Amino acid sequence: MKNCFDLFLLTIILLCSKSSFAQLNESDTTHLQLRAGITGIWQQGNVELIVFRSRLELVTNSKKALVFKTQNNSLYQEFSGFKADNDLSSRNFLYYKPRNRFYPFAILYVQTNFRRKIDYRWFGGIGTTWQFAQKSHTNLKFSVGILNEATHFLSDQFNQIFYNNSKNIKLWRGTLYLAGWHRIFDHKVRIFYNAFWQPAFEQVPNNRLQADVGLELPIWKGLNFQTEYLVSYEQVVAENVKELDRILTFGLNYQFKK
Repeated sequence: MKNCFDLFLLTIILLCSKSSFAQLNESDTTHLQLRAGITGIWQQGNVELIVFRSRLELVTNSKKALVFKTQNNSLYQEFSGFKADNDLSSRNFLYYKPRNRFYPFAILYVQTNFRRKIDYRWFGGIGTTWQFAQKSHTNLKFSVGILNEATHFLSDQFNQIFYNNSKNIKLWRGTLYLAGWHRIFDHKVRIFYNAFWQPAFEQVPNNRLQADVGLELPIWKGLNFQTEYLVSYEQVVAENVKELDRILTFGLNYQFKK
């Protein structure tokens, strides 16, 4: 019984440590928006476990034309000496007049993903956003863009034989992105969702999709409880890697604005 209880507590801690936050809003007139967090677990004995997760999100806004946003995450997990995750991701945006209904942006993204056998991936591109609802209780936006992407895998065998015998995949992608949030019950509860589709301009289908929906409840002075369900899909993956990942997370987040 005690082992079951320990396992339950461990599951709760893991889920909380993997909680992801809704995106900071580049259209907010606040000078500075910041989210930061670090979580770690170390256990030895019957179960050997190491988990380390960090997060930093920042939006700088001097009320000038250009606004910079960066979102950075790291995750390391090890079970009984076997590495399960060792991931880094950094998404960086530069927006021009993001308080307008239409505004352009540039993006630079860098990623590693141990489970998907991605040694590194980067892409850069440009696009434009249509912000068709910007109110105190709701925000809706739709973006389109074009990206140049390069991925170096740890394997040269894939589920699509078109890419076999090379660890590098370079291509162009289009991007369609939808995001929104709504405040209900006197602005006390926040519902948010994001979804994107990235088709590749290739001879064979190579699509990437991701969607998430979440709920955020305020606790005290910027501290919130949050739960989120995420689905991600990559059509081209290394051999023996699954195309679809799904995860339900919950935990706490803290947001600072100045």
